[in-house]
Amino acid sequence: MASTAPLPVRPGSIEDLARLRRELEAADRLYNDALTALDGALQRVREMPPPPPPFDDTQIAALTKGWDVLSAAPAMGRGWRRRLRAHVWGMLAPLFERQQAFNNTLVDHLNRNVTMHRETARALAGTLTALREEFERLVHFQSKLILWAQQITLYVDTRDRYVAGLPSGLFAAISSVSDDQQKRWESMAARERRSDLAVDDLRAAVAVLQRAVQTIKRGLERAESSAPPATDAAAATPEALRADATSLDSYKYVGFEDRFRGSPQQIRERLSAYVPYFEGARDVLDVGCGRGEFLELLRERGVPARGIDHNPDMAAICRERGLDATSSDALAYLRSLPDESLGGMFAAQVVEHFEPGYLTHVLEAAYHRLKPGSRIVLETINPACWYAFFSSYIRDITHVRPLHPDTLRYLLLASGFDRVEIRYAAPFPEEYKLQPVALPAAWETGAAADPLPGLTRAFNQNVKTLNDLLFTYLDYAAIGQRPD
Repeated sequence: MASTAPLPVRPGSIEDLARLRRELEAADRLYNDALTALDGALQRVREMPPPPPPFDDTQIAALTKGWDVLSAAPAMGRGWRRRLRAHVWGMLAPLFERQQAFNNTLVDHLNRNVTMHRETARALAGTLTALREEFERLVHFQSKLILWAQQITLYVDTRDRYVAGLPSGLFAAISSVSDDQQKRWESMAARERRSDLAVDDLRAAVAVLQRAVQTIKRGLERAESSAPPATDAAAATPEALRADATSLDSYKYVGFEDRFRGSPQQIRERLSAYVPYFEGARDVLDVGCGRGEFLELLRERGVPARGIDHNPDMAAICRERGLDATSSDALAYLRSLPDESLGGMFAAQVVEHFEPGYLTHVLEAAYHRLKPGSRIVLETINPACWYAFFSSYIRDITHVRPLHPDTLRYLLLASGFDRVEIRYAAPFPEEYKLQPVALPAAWETGAAADPLPGLTRAFNQNVKTLNDLLFTYLDYAAIGQRPD
């Protein structure tokens, strides 16, 4: 199980602090602007119009009393006066009757509307009073609201000061509990790491044991199929004993490859980039074929190929997977082939195992055995990357000498190959490289007298230089072609 230790908290850069400061100032401005707008929108008690005057009914009683004009008709009397009055009244009576009817209607109408006019005036006065009271309550609420908004900042500040002013004993207790939990966590993480290492070691031991059993099994099968051993003691020569010991111990290096070089799937993905160099070729030779990953890739693309490996267990693993592979010395095998008989040659993580003189002989033999126009691809560890040299190269005790890209390219050219190119592979992950310091935008136009921007740029340039030396491409391939 992988460890789940907490990630360390990296302190903010100068750019982060400046950005946070700008955000704080912007938030303050927005808060103050909003508070000012809220204060400006505060209502004031408006001046209400006065209520209408009460209904004037002073003449209602007189109108009610004096509307009957016919009740004052004159007495008739006697003689000619009677006749004169009767004649005059006969002419005026219709007019007074119509006036009587009008007076009756008008007085009735006024009496009917007196109550309505009185209630209307009373309702208007009550409505104006209620509106004034509601406006006063609204203004009071808004004034309380603005006071509350003004107290938010003070409330938060006092809380912060209260927390900062808690008794030191409480902080000590909290710190003690935190330290105890941190120690417990570190102890658990350490135990988990030890457990992971123990499991990895056990897996490695089991893998080596499995390889040893397979080697013994293949040796027994060969012994059963071969002729009976000679009884002459001279048959057991020191050379034969050393060969048997080498054969029996070869499984250890197979286990080493399984653990440190990578899984077959990882190797297939990495080597697949070299397959296009052999498109259309026939009879490609994979020197140091290992577990046969590149032979499988060529077979899937329809390219006939065979492999050789100095380790007999490696060659046996390839044959178990249906691949054409044999155990042989590279130089001896190449010299045994006819000239211009190979359609290409590939070697991944092999040339660093050769002595310089042996390597030059291998390249010379390869030149003569390759057909004109065919490719040779030699991949190896990149010693120009210090991480690759100190991590990958010196870990393998079978490595003889590192080869700089310029050196291997020169050796190919000196052996007669042309169109030699260097192809870098396996870049070091960017997230694990040394990280530069982020430069605030304000420093681009800062004062020339300030030394901090210049020091930061110099530091970042040194980081880039170290990354170019320590953490560049882990592998490279020298790719050449025999002239047509």
